[in-house]
Amino acid sequence: MAPHVPPRGIYVPAVIFFNEDETINWDAVKAHLTRLAKANVHFVIQGSNGEAMHLTHEERIEVIRLARSILNEHGRKDAVIVAGGGAQSTRESITLCKEAHEAGADYALVLSPSFWVPAMQKPVLYKFFDDVATASPIPIVLYNFPGVTSGIDLDSDLITNLCINNPGVVGIKLTCGNMGKLQRLAFHPQLQGKFAAFAGKTDFMLHGLVGGSHGVIAAAANLFPKCHNEMLRLYDENKIAEAQALQTRFSRADWALVQLGVAGLKASLDKYYGYGQGRSRRPLGSIETSKFDGEAGAPLQDLVDFENSLPDL
Repeated sequence: MAPHVPPRGIYVPAVIFFNEDETINWDAVKAHLTRLAKANVHFVIQGSNGEAMHLTHEERIEVIRLARSILNEHGRKDAVIVAGGGAQSTRESITLCKEAHEAGADYALVLSPSFWVPAMQKPVLYKFFDDVATASPIPIVLYNFPGVTSGIDLDSDLITNLCINNPGVVGIKLTCGNMGKLQRLAFHPQLQGKFAAFAGKTDFMLHGLVGGSHGVIAAAANLFPKCHNEMLRLYDENKIAEAQALQTRFSRADWALVQLGVAGLKASLDKYYGYGQGRSRRPLGSIETSKFDGEAGAPLQDLVDFENSLPDL
């Protein structure tokens, strides 16, 4: 059984790969999850990079089951799976959490509903997360990503009150990048041991660790997961100058990736590791690996070379 609060570490929001006809490319998914399992990271399945909004319930269940089987196959019983459980209605979100639990997930990652933006005031959002956490068979991790929720941004008071009043709320991914919010949550006296605040991007991983982040949940860790573990090691050993130098490399690479979106991240995996393609389900488009030729891909090649020099853990 997974610990009540997600363990500290590196969490990879794994991408999903598609064939030309938009069916799931299971060979590429398996190759990717296998590489991640060997890198000693935890899995986030069906986050925004996993294109949760483009998958059916049945596809979600199958991917989670595959992820769990790969972790077991590689002796990674210490690793946890956080699975996307957010939907536009409370009812469907609860269903997704239940299905994720049955498929082998340990936690559910729940994004704010955002279709009816004017109605999503703080009391409505509080009740949504409270209801989902109460009904979910697994603890939930809040997902604060204003960029995909029409600007909805959970504040630290709302988050704190949810955790204090509902033991099913055990963490948050802060893709918003608000370091003050992260610090307030990480060091709140009533949340100690009950709640894990995670920086939500490689771009500010070190900044997050200084502010009390429980590790990181970062898209770029799809490409270089072992480098992220190396950052955690450098920080824990108080090798701050080395950590700062690595963070500079991280920030350059993350910027190269973020400009091309989810399909670009998948194209980079095809270019540097030889599996999958830079294809998303429509209406998202595709990216060719040539986008990373020459100077455009130099920050990524730098870290891929470093990644390949590090041993599996």
